[in-house]
Amino acid sequence: MEVDDLRASSSSDNARLFAALYQNLRDIANRQLRRNAWLSVSATTLLHEAYLGMSDREAVFPDEAHFIGYAARVMRGLVIDLVRERRALKRGAGFHITQLPTEIGEPEFDAQGLSRLSEALDQLAHLDQVLAELVDLRYFCGYTFDEIAAQRGTSKRTVQRDWEKARLLLFRELNGAGDTP
Repeated sequence: MEVDDLRASSSSDNARLFAALYQNLRDIANRQLRRNAWLSVSATTLLHEAYLGMSDREAVFPDEAHFIGYAARVMRGLVIDLVRERRALKRGAGFHITQLPTEIGEPEFDAQGLSRLSEALDQLAHLDQVLAELVDLRYFCGYTFDEIAAQRGTSKRTVQRDWEKARLLLFRELNGAGDTP
């Protein structure tokens, strides 16, 4: 019975944390969608889908930074799923409709590159969870080094060093150098 009480309190704590950080999370969703302007989903939809994905898990977050990092990772996964869905052959992604351009065209995106990046981030998370969260906060959430340092309670220079380390590890993973010992 005590375990059920703990689960109930952790999920209700997460719901309260989500409600308290709603505007910050909505800003993250807006940044994700601005980066992927061709997606036909609203920030509210992305955020609420992320909430549904997060509510299925019984995770306990020690602070707001971990919660925001996890939410950013869930939103990143949703964006990648949308990319894959859009490119799926069963949806006709192998066919190209030609027409005369009358407006600014839709930006090109590299679905395979985005999938490779997601896999590389998963590998980075296995090596160092802190660095993976940093990439989520910096690249996918659009936070500055100062904002991340304030969230983590560290110096800006420490965050910058971690960023360089994360970039190097991701570069090695994306170029196949992570496979060799």
